[in-house]
Amino acid sequence: MKPTKTVIITGTSRGIGFELVHLFSKAGYAVLALSRNAQPVSNLQYENITALSFDLNIQDDYQRVEDFIQNEWTHVDILINNAGAILNQPFSETTFEDFKSIYSTNVFGVAELTRRVLPAMKPGGHVLTISSMGGVQGSVKFPGLSAYSSSKGAVITLTELLAEEYKESGPSFNVLALGAVQTEMLQEAFPGYKAPKTALEMADYIFNFAQTGQQFYNGKLLQVSSSTP
Repeated sequence: MKPTKTVIITGTSRGIGFELVHLFSKAGYAVLALSRNAQPVSNLQYENITALSFDLNIQDDYQRVEDFIQNEWTHVDILINNAGAILNQPFSETTFEDFKSIYSTNVFGVAELTRRVLPAMKPGGHVLTISSMGGVQGSVKFPGLSAYSSSKGAVITLTELLAEEYKESGPSFNVLALGAVQTEMLQEAFPGYKAPKTALEMADYIFNFAQTGQQFYNGKLLQVSSSTP
């Protein structure tokens, strides 16, 4: 039997994405969890969770997602673009290839997965992209994050553009700019930094907003931060 409520989440091997898989599964959603390392989610062995090894930089992986949607589901209710890559490095040492690598995941990958999933989404659906406070114009900026924060600014503008382009047909597009969250990715980029929010606390907020935010917002950036950064 085809599921009635469906969600696709990227970056699910750890941190916020991993917690989101739990929350949506417990709420009765059929979950497609996409991550380069599918093992952590596969180990959960929930009937309503499918974990696919997926790399935003590999074209063939997108086709596997399309095939899954067509064969297993009838539609997609929610797409959460959560996967991201970070680089903390002085600008003078950040090469063309470094910038390409960060943008390939944080911008080009978000755009391509969204483009592939859109045909399966209904007017009331919700595409939610996770950005960063560092990508918000006028916010406090930090040295070393030229590639990362500028890429996060790009997906904010992309969200606004898609909301305008699809405003007559739907779905809705919104973006959350998160402050610091205690995740493995943050620790790798900023060893020893202590963030004010846990991955589960932030995932809980995203979980609720992903289900209801499209009723109130479209093409909007919401800043989700109790601190700076």
